[in-house]
Amino acid sequence: MIYRNGYSVLGFGCMRLPAKFEEAEKLILHALECGINYYDTAYIYKGNEELMGKILYKNKCRDQMIIATKLPVYMVKKTSDLDKFFYTQLERLKTDYVDNYLMHMLPDVETWNRLKKLGIEEWLEKKKQKGQIKRIGFSFHGSTELFLKLLEVYPWEFCQVQYNYMDENSQAGRIGIQKAYEKNIPVVIMEPLRGGRLTVGLNQKAKQAFDKTGKTPAEWGLSWLYAQKEISCVLSGMSTLDMLDENIRIASKEHRFGEKENELIFHVRDLIQGEKRIDCTGCRYCMPCPMGVDIPGAFRCYNASYGDGFITGQKEYVMSLAMKKQQGLASQCIKCGKCEQHCPQQIPIRKELDKVKKRLESPLFKAVKLVSDRIYKRD
Repeated sequence: MIYRNGYSVLGFGCMRLPAKFEEAEKLILHALECGINYYDTAYIYKGNEELMGKILYKNKCRDQMIIATKLPVYMVKKTSDLDKFFYTQLERLKTDYVDNYLMHMLPDVETWNRLKKLGIEEWLEKKKQKGQIKRIGFSFHGSTELFLKLLEVYPWEFCQVQYNYMDENSQAGRIGIQKAYEKNIPVVIMEPLRGGRLTVGLNQKAKQAFDKTGKTPAEWGLSWLYAQKEISCVLSGMSTLDMLDENIRIASKEHRFGEKENELIFHVRDLIQGEKRIDCTGCRYCMPCPMGVDIPGAFRCYNASYGDGFITGQKEYVMSLAMKKQQGLASQCIKCGKCEQHCPQQIPIRKELDKVKKRLESPLFKAVKLVSDRIYKRD
């Protein structure tokens, strides 16, 4: 196994662990034996912290692991909630400290400022002084601009972002990852294969392009990440021993990407993007929108709702555009048309935003938005 910043380059995303204890235990112990030291869970992963806690307690392997879990900041309403969630997590995990503690889905600076008013910076410092938290970071879904701003508001010790060859220029993106690296903030990657959509979910043409090389789609996707020195750890949600062994094999060797390898990735990306409904490149020349609409983000979620499935697109829309202080929803568009003057693809943005609104701002979405409105005290 290769290590960067003390983390195994392959980390275990525990959310998809089998619910059956014996199966989960077998996977975790095998991963430990093979050198994986980073294990990621969260408060809201139902039963997951408890499952990990049982494995830790039974096998006395806590000191071999870097445990990462997350504070559900969107559920924190008052200062006392901080201790309530944290000590519940320690109890579930059957431990007295957390190695890496994340602000879960921290969307923007405004949300951080709300937490600051509740005393989170002082609270975190006390937990560090007591040795109950070793390192503090945040996980993120949103735009590059928001990510860059968040990097500046606190002395983060690591961060976790969605990143893969399809998201190179969206979410935090390569620009955000490079900036974190320059600030000596270790970067942990989630959704490296988009939950399997860049493996079993590939279209036939993309599969054939990879098949001709003799390497699996998983190997190509993970190699693309491992070749980037800015990345410290790549999380994979491994639910079978075969999957685990395949990931360990890939992670246990050096990876280099030259012109030939990048050309193939660009080709596959084009094959996947050929299914896009809105031909947005994410260049962001249309931004900023005077009404705050995240135009490229809205189009990305809309395309994902077709290419990756409606639930995936809806989830991305909620996390990226709704669950933050300054929302970026398609419905905020007032059809001023300023964006269309700058779009190099000549996309009829106002018309396309109507499509996004119709598809993704469903009754279910509106119910979730009500929760967000209450959190951020919107009228």
